[in-house]
Amino acid sequence: MAFFERMKSFNRILYIISGFVLLFMMFLTVADTVLRYFKRPIVGTYELVGLAAAIVLGFSIPYTTSVRGHIVVDFFTMKFRPKTRKFWLFVTRLLGVFLFTFMGYEMIAMANDLRISGEVSATLKLPFYPVALGIGVCLFLQVLTLIADAIIVLKGERK
Repeated sequence: MAFFERMKSFNRILYIISGFVLLFMMFLTVADTVLRYFKRPIVGTYELVGLAAAIVLGFSIPYTTSVRGHIVVDFFTMKFRPKTRKFWLFVTRLLGVFLFTFMGYEMIAMANDLRISGEVSATLKLPFYPVALGIGVCLFLQVLTLIADAIIVLKGERK
């Protein structure tokens, strides 16, 4: 349980970062809209909002899992006996571990490819690889979160 709580605390920091990035996106979009009225749009807004959206999504996934904020269809599982429900909760976390491990590996490989190729955004010339690397790391943190949650499910501490 202590490992899960530490993961949840660390994931919360990432979640707070994603919240600040979301605020940045909002202020940037509003400022760009207002400045367009005065014929002075902010150059690169589209790129910055796109990169920021990727950060918001990637950084919020582990914490959302920690607090079970994802949509869950309990309609079927509530009809199962406790042992059957526990089995399926464990299986779904195990499948999530495999899925997010694969996605994290591929995202980090993509970040490395972007770094080697030197690919940058069109207007601001911002490199793409730091965002891809950050998301890849967050996906591996999601794996750790799912492992911790699977252990809690096996212990019967979480239903």
